[in-house]
Amino acid sequence: MIANFEEKMTAPDFWDDNDRAQGTIAELNAVKSVVDDYNQMNNEHEDLETMLELAEEEGDESLEADLAKSVAELVKKVSDFELQLLLSEPYDKLNAILELHPGAGGTESQDWGQMLYRMYTRWAEKHGFKVEVLDYLAGDEAGIKSVTISIKGYNAYGYLKAEKGVHRLVRISPFDASGRRHTSFASCDIMPEIDDTIEIDIRSEDLKVDTYRASGAGGQHINKTESAIRITHVPSGIVVSCQTQRSQIQNRERAMQMLRSKLYERKIEEQKKHLAEIRGEQSEIGWGSQIRSYVFHPYSMVKDHRTAVETGNVGAVMDGDLDIFIDGYLRSQIRHE
Repeated sequence: MIANFEEKMTAPDFWDDNDRAQGTIAELNAVKSVVDDYNQMNNEHEDLETMLELAEEEGDESLEADLAKSVAELVKKVSDFELQLLLSEPYDKLNAILELHPGAGGTESQDWGQMLYRMYTRWAEKHGFKVEVLDYLAGDEAGIKSVTISIKGYNAYGYLKAEKGVHRLVRISPFDASGRRHTSFASCDIMPEIDDTIEIDIRSEDLKVDTYRASGAGGQHINKTESAIRITHVPSGIVVSCQTQRSQIQNRERAMQMLRSKLYERKIEEQKKHLAEIRGEQSEIGWGSQIRSYVFHPYSMVKDHRTAVETGNVGAVMDGDLDIFIDGYLRSQIRHE
């Protein structure tokens, strides 16, 4: 079991890839953590082999029970370790930019967008990631009309790319006096946060830049000056905006970073579509691609339609426990490659 990983860990390509990742302290720590985890599992594997020899020699049933429990724990560790190693795409290690857009349905859908925003924020906090709000547009009565956040941490994009798509909610609406059941939709878009080290050709003549007054909380300065920035990339039609920084210059820098990320993500999607055509697969990406349903009524269940992974603990999922869905999706992609 461990031998397969030993071969990969000593392969030149593994270390070449990680040598290129030594630009930041976070990446160095992440690589060190991978090596430490491997060494620990290797030591546990050797200890289990010794325990197995003793159990066979002495015929001690209690020792066999302890051995079975320890083996199960090691198998779980190896499984998690395998997933970590398989996040090997060049953009997997990057920070993630997450956008939420409620569908049609007014306040009901906007409230669903707010619930998803809280869910992803909780997930990020549980994994030690830092969350930064880049753009926030509140709903008319409740919830949000849209939100864009940056989730900073090693492999943030690699994990969160599993969340890209449409999320469906079924519940008794708190906004319906008749207590009827409602279905709401919200789209989640995930992009790697591209920094200046990755070349994306953006010509100034292709940009339309608008300034406007920021809305929402932020103090006297942010609401009384035209510090907010909206940039339209004319050839692609991509629009990005940022209003949370104190100055127009800072907002412009963050908006340009978001634009680079969107253009890079588009390039990745074009490559995926090309590969899908070669393989004869159909890959639908967009508003119509419902990936997961969250049912609050008449029963409690969250089900991922791509992998059939499901759980009845809706409360835990809405509190950020998304790992079973992320794990299921990433492993399904590995099996398809």
